[in-house]
Amino acid sequence: MDRIRIQGGKPLAGAIPISGAKNAALPLMAACLLSDKALRLSNMPHVADIASMASLLAQCGVDVHMDGDAATGCPQGSVLTLCARQVTSTEAPYDLVRKMRASVLVLGPLLARCGEARVSLPGGCAIGTRPIDLHLKALAHMGAEITLDAGYVTARAPKGGLVGARFAFPSVSVGATENALMAAVLAKGETVLANAAREPEIGDLARCLAAMGARIDGIGTDTLTVHGVESLNAASHAVIPDRIEAGTYAIAAAITDGDLTLQGVKRELVAALCEHLEGAGVAVTETPAGLRVHRHNGALVGIDVMTEPFPGFPTDLQAQMMTLLTVAKGAAMVTETIFENRFMHVPELCRMGANINIHGASAMVRGVPQLRGAPVMATDLRASVSLVLAGLAAQGETTISRVYHLDRGYERLEEKLQACGARIERLKG
Repeated sequence: MDRIRIQGGKPLAGAIPISGAKNAALPLMAACLLSDKALRLSNMPHVADIASMASLLAQCGVDVHMDGDAATGCPQGSVLTLCARQVTSTEAPYDLVRKMRASVLVLGPLLARCGEARVSLPGGCAIGTRPIDLHLKALAHMGAEITLDAGYVTARAPKGGLVGARFAFPSVSVGATENALMAAVLAKGETVLANAAREPEIGDLARCLAAMGARIDGIGTDTLTVHGVESLNAASHAVIPDRIEAGTYAIAAAITDGDLTLQGVKRELVAALCEHLEGAGVAVTETPAGLRVHRHNGALVGIDVMTEPFPGFPTDLQAQMMTLLTVAKGAAMVTETIFENRFMHVPELCRMGANINIHGASAMVRGVPQLRGAPVMATDLRASVSLVLAGLAAQGETTISRVYHLDRGYERLEEKLQACGARIERLKG
């Protein structure tokens, strides 16, 4: 099993191109199931989760074709063409779905277009239970008959297809909003999704669906009104930049006392993070190329952080921000409100000298002058990269085991960091 070795203590300097957003690309890929015409997606990231979704779609009969690659000069990352001319299977089997939670996003499109779907309950990172009950309730409001048996969700639409309905999400759910939105575009009549998630990835999905011919009002708000159409057309769409990758590298600049430009990112995509970084003593300025990130005067100060649905501070940056706060002056409180088991990185950070105490859904972080390199183990995607950040800032050598988590969400991580001066390498297992 691969490991990553880091010799820390070197400030990062230079520019990092930000890849397309994995969390936007996955539902966009699932959207191809809604049409028998081709969907061409550019700025696609090269990460393991994309390959997993491509395998799942191919199992359903989708023709998956890679048209370009960033390594060969394509200006907008990889270009993927997906065509579900004929859906040959409406089942998403356990062996494919267990690798990645986002696989459940094929449920809505398959149900809407084919009238039925059988999808294994999802896997992914072990950061909490994350049930899919809101996905199922939204689809049931459109007339779907849903049963759970032997670890699978079986859904069937009424004889005439799904029917538009009004559904108010009792709590904000990104995945449930995406599944319901995709199902609604082919439902008969009008669907209103109230208290919908507002994450940029949902806006990206809605704009792609609109390019395919869907009729959606309220994009970017918490109320999406969808007027069902008979069918969708071919379309081309560029995936938005990855705000979590951008935020991770912004924190890398701050924790190493470096100076990085994050290419292709606008402040509005990571506004909550920028505000928190500035409160901690980090300068974030917009440039024609993207965002420049560096410390104001060499000192970091502790601040309180609470994760919230967009436009609040993203849960997917909580572990990285906590790592930054381990070397900030004073105390900081980090509160996690989205997932109930997302502090698994804390014991590993403490092995490196961090001073963190967990109290329920909050962690008290007291800054230390210096982290120390140590052997550590990754537990999930964002916890993995938080250990990379700690290793970059630490004195001495850090070795991170179980880095396959990183490959699910970060494209060319070592290469991008090496280009900015990091002493980081992958050790093949």
